[in-house]
Formats: sequence, C-alpha cells, structure tokens
Amino acid sequence: IFPYYHIPLFPKITLLTSVPNNMYNKPMAIVYLSLGSNIGDRVGYIQQATSLLSSNPNINIVATSSFYETEPWLMSTDNWFVNAVVQISTTLAPEELLKECQRIECQLGRPTNRTGEYSDRTIDIDIIFYDNVIMNNDILTIPHKYFHKRGFMLVPMLEIAEDFVHPFFGKT
Repeated sequence: IFPYYHIPLFPKITLLTSVPNNMYNKPMAIVYLSLGSNIGDRVGYIQQATSLLSSNPNINIVATSSFYETEPWLMSTDNWFVNAVVQISTTLAPEELLKECQRIECQLGRPTNRTGEYSDRTIDIDIIFYDNVIMNNDILTIPHKYFHKRGFMLVPMLEIAEDFVHPFFGKT
C-alpha cells in the first residue's frame, strides 16, 4: 500500500573534468531591487518577477518586503502601483543584472521601446543599490538617482534593511 521509492545503495558519482562557471567561489554582491506594477494583476506580476529572478542560478532571493499600494509618481495615470523591494545576492556584474532585469520585464510584457517618459507598466525592476558601488554611465546609475525622493522605495527598503547606509549620502 505504501509508495515504493528506489534509493540506490551506491549513488552515481560524476567526475568533473572542469569546473562549471557557477561553481567558482565568486563573491556575492548584496543588491536591492525595486519592483513595481500598475496594470493587470499587479501583485501577480511582482510575484512572477521575483520567481523569475530566483530561477537564475546567479541570483538568490534574500528578503522581500511587504507589498505597498502607492500613488503614481510624476505620471498622469489613474492606475496606482503595487511596489516592493527585494534583497538579492548575486554574482552578476551590475550591467549583467540590468540586462537580466530588462529580460524579465520584457518576458512579463513591458514594452522595450522606452522613450524615457513614465508610463503604465506590467512590471518595472530598478536596481536601487549594488553593494556600496557608486556608478553613473550611459546605461546605469547606482545608487538609483531618485531613491531618496521615492517613498515607494524608501518604506519597503526600511522594512527589510533598516540599518542600510546609503553609499553616497552616508545616511541610513
């Protein structure tokens, strides 16, 4: 009546002739991401984005804030957002992580032809902090340049990392 499970006495052992990339002891960066959605199943899109992030072998989810419903910021829309902050550890470089976030946004239906104007979106994933890195180039600014002005980033960040010190401002 009980299910039968075959457990071998001598498990198969595989000899590695080379070490896969993800097995190197690369240092893990601690990163904070902001996730937001204001159309469709807003909570569902944030959950899907978090799941897709965690399915990448180079990304581990460390903590997730509660979900917050927030008024649109500098946008002319009636659609309120659901926002959260996720803490991850990753071996991806900042630019690689940006590409992965953009891939996930595209997979979840966000248009890739961005004009720079804010618009409704199924999902938005922003890198807020990447360790204590300070960088500003044509494709990426870390820390996020508006973090300190956006309650929808500050409040969830405070929930999961209340002692975090902003690398540029030097304040919690």
